[in-house]
Parts: sequence; structure tokens; C-alpha cells
Amino acid sequence: MNPDQKHKSDSTGVGSTALIHHDYKAPLGFESPQTPVYKASSVIFPSVAQMQTRNWEDRSAYTYGLHGTPTTFTLESKLALLEGGEQCLLLPSGLSALAAVNAALLSSGDEVLVPDNAYGPLVSMLGGQFKKWGIQSDRYNPLDAQDLACKIKPNTRLVWLEAAGSVTMEFPDLLALLRVCQERGVTTALDNTWGAGLAFQPFELLSSMSSNSVGKGVDISVHALTKYPSGGADLLMGSVITRDHALAKRLSKYHEQFGLGVGANDVESVLKGLQSLVLRYDAQDHVARALARFLQAEPSVAQVLHPALRGSPGHEHWRAVTCSGLRPEGRAAGIFSVIFKPSNSVQAIYAFCERLKLFKLAYSWGGPMSLVMPYELGSMRKGSLNHLEQGHLVRFCIGLESLEDLQADLSRSLLGLSA
Repeated sequence: MNPDQKHKSDSTGVGSTALIHHDYKAPLGFESPQTPVYKASSVIFPSVAQMQTRNWEDRSAYTYGLHGTPTTFTLESKLALLEGGEQCLLLPSGLSALAAVNAALLSSGDEVLVPDNAYGPLVSMLGGQFKKWGIQSDRYNPLDAQDLACKIKPNTRLVWLEAAGSVTMEFPDLLALLRVCQERGVTTALDNTWGAGLAFQPFELLSSMSSNSVGKGVDISVHALTKYPSGGADLLMGSVITRDHALAKRLSKYHEQFGLGVGANDVESVLKGLQSLVLRYDAQDHVARALARFLQAEPSVAQVLHPALRGSPGHEHWRAVTCSGLRPEGRAAGIFSVIFKPSNSVQAIYAFCERLKLFKLAYSWGGPMSLVMPYELGSMRKGSLNHLEQGHLVRFCIGLESLEDLQADLSRSLLGLSA
């Protein structure tokens, strides 16, 4: 076809109009292993009637790129399937997903409770901007459901759960904490990044406990897709998932009004990462447990914090929700922390981290490269630390290197520490 028959050319040949409105369309029937990447701000409507009646919120139609494309809807659907939810929203980061839940559900005068071992930026967020908005916050002991019960007030609207806890890796008594919240009609939101939708099903946690539970599990699951679903340590994204249609509507309205969108190429990367999620999670779990046991025998180590190790804080709670007849060994993320004996100075611990060659000093986890990070607990916790030994804490996040190479790297660096 001569394009000049439909659109006039300019002086250089084919005109811009012909290039913009070219009528080639891919034939039906093409299929490949990867999800196509649809990029759009403008979404074309075939008629005014369809433009006026389309509703993107139920994921049955498209209205504007910010509200979703077939690519983003595909990822949302897969994540909902992974975690056992029904509605999913994508956000620019895991932290923005936490913020979205707080902002959508809380108003001035409300209170939100967080575990004492919660993700640090969440605690900072609540003590900063949300405090300015008149929203109160307090911390509870995640290993003591009675402490949570005592701290719930008439204005408590939201309780955050985190399993395992950030840095110190305590695994909370999720079942007891959920029962406390459900008995009092308080909404629960779980940071499920550690579990990745694989260690346990957040919306079915109580299903085996009672056939007439008010809810079978948490109300909301938040996931930092930056970590395991991505797997590449090269993007930022978060998700908020729920089964509750009323909650989904409130969350969706906030998502729309604040213009929270994600890039199509990042969505493509997460979709690819999901294909190997189970293999990577289990591989990193295997190596992390082996290295945690190895470090338990190290004379310079006072305590190893890994939920799957007997004696680690919350180990029995971890067993209750992750171990089953089909998987008696349970599942755990490839993360653990070590408390080195106080006979080692802070400078000696920093030097230990810097001597490591394969473990790199960096935040985050779930990627191909193993990471290490020292922490100062004194400034991070409000409650008692009696369940932790005295000393200096270092967190290890396992990548995809071989167990033998990582263990050799640790052995070399440990030579400089005192027993």
C-alpha cells in the first residue's frame, strides 16, 4: 500500500501523520512465554459510550495508563494468586505500599499499633508525618499477644504484623495476635515480604484453627516486590493485597487520588522474576540455614537469630504456621542475624564486614548477591531485649552464590575476631 493514498507526504517523503496513524496490527494468534509489555498514558476508546461506562477498578477495562494496562493487571492477578488474595494494587516501592495502607485507613485521632521489631522506616513514618496529621502510634511486643491485647484502645483502627521481625528475626505468635485483633474488630495488615507468599498463606492463617473464625487470616498483605519477586536487586515496587472488597475500595481510591503508578518495564521484570521465585526462595533458604548452623559453632558468636533454628526467638511460632505434613521442614527466607560476643569491639565487627569479599555491604535482600550489614540495636528498639544476647548484631542476606564459597568467605573473615 502506498501511504500517500491515505495520508499526504511532507517534503522529506512519508508524512508524520502516516507514521502515527499507520494501520498495521499484529494478527491474532501470536503467543510467547513472556507477558507482552503494554506502555500507555492515553488509552484509546472505540466510542463515547464505552468511554463513559468503562471502570478500571474491577480490572475489566482500561481507561488511562496510570490506572493499569494488560501488563500491570497480569502482575496484579499473579500476585493475588500467590498470596491467596483477590484484589491487588501496585505501588512504586514497598515503603509506599506501607504508607498507602496507613493513609487510606487512618484519620486524625486514630491509633495504629506496630510490633517493636517492625521495619524501621515504617516506625519513622508513623512518628513523623502521620503524627503531624494527628494519628497516634504505639509499639507492642510481637512475642506476647497479651501485650497487644492490653494496648488496643477504642480508637485503635489498625494493627501491623511482621513475620519475621526486621533485623532481629523474631517470629511473632501470628495466630494469637490475629485472634486478639479479630475479637476486637481491629483491621490487621501484614508485611509479608519475608514470607513472599511461600512460607505461609497470610489470608488462611486461622483456617485450620477454627471453622467459624471471623476471618481466616490477615485483612491486608503488603509485599515489597523489590525483594524476592524481582530477584534482581535492580528495581523498586510494592503491592497491597486484600480479600475484603470494602478495604479494596478504600485502598483503590487512595491509589487513584494520589496517582501512584509503576513503570511497565519494571512490571515486566517482576513478571519474569516470579517464574523463578520458588526455586530462588528455596535455594536461598537452604544456604541460609546451613550458614546459620555453621556460625552457631563459631566461638566468637553469642547467638544466631533464624526462625527455623531451634532456640531462636519465636521458633515454635514459625513452626506453627510454616511446617506441615507436606512440608515438615517449613520454609524461611534466606536471611539471618548473628550477635557477636561483646569481647569484640564495634570497630572489629565493622572490619569483619569489610573483610568479606562475596558478602557486600548493602541494604535490601532477595537478589543474586549476598549482603551483610551491621546494626546498632539500642536505637532501634523500645521494648525489652532480654531474649537477645549481649553483643554486636550483623545481618546476613543470602544470594545465589554457592554454599561452599560463602562459607569459605565467612571463615576467612572470622579469623580476625576474638572468641
